[in-house]
Amino acid sequence: MNTNPGLIGTKLGNTQIFLDDGEVRRVTAIKAGPCVVVGKRTPAKDGYSALQLGFGNRREARVSKPEAGAFKKASVDAQRVVREFRIDESLLERFEVGQTLGAADIFQDGQFVDVSATSKGRGFTGVMRRHNFAGAGTVGHGTHEAKRGGGSIGMATTPGRTPRGQKMAGQHGNKKATILNLRVVRVLPDENIVLVEGGVPGPRNGFLTLKGAIKKAAVPLPERKVKEEEASAQAPEATDEG
Repeated sequence: MNTNPGLIGTKLGNTQIFLDDGEVRRVTAIKAGPCVVVGKRTPAKDGYSALQLGFGNRREARVSKPEAGAFKKASVDAQRVVREFRIDESLLERFEVGQTLGAADIFQDGQFVDVSATSKGRGFTGVMRRHNFAGAGTVGHGTHEAKRGGGSIGMATTPGRTPRGQKMAGQHGNKKATILNLRVVRVLPDENIVLVEGGVPGPRNGFLTLKGAIKKAAVPLPERKVKEEEASAQAPEATDEG
């Protein structure tokens, strides 16, 4: 079970940064949050523990009545995207409905994350682009009618059919893809931007989910930094006793 609930975000694009030792890192900039806790799932009521997070604002006219009722019950504005993140039951008490989570509240430099998004849709493509086929025949030794074809797809008399799962031309992309074990190079808390090393699926400005790597050792949540305004409100008032 992941101890990191993760965040919803958008892909901003690719860039590169230089570390203190002068080494360059190719990174993808992700706008992670701010996300609002829309709901909580508890084992006693739902059979599992999870957080429902919302990201982005949406006009109420484009929200269905059930969604509007859920947002009203949580006392939050209509959210454009809502996703559910499984977490340990022991961490549920750290989050409250209506709480806002930023990038620095969940992620920290050096940890590994998994990124999931819908890959770019590339339409109907051939086998060379879709499955990385080498192509039929050889180039430069006479003409060939099917240089980019897939070749033979079945047998003759026995069994006389095309086996299931044969790689052929067809729809390419436009489905959920997950990239595992991407290292967080830097977290920019003021802009809620997370720089991860490597590429992530999806187009620019596309929605994605970012959460702690499931195949790596769990990283504890960063300690929440209390702002000066909140600290002054929580501090007890001074009294002139004695």
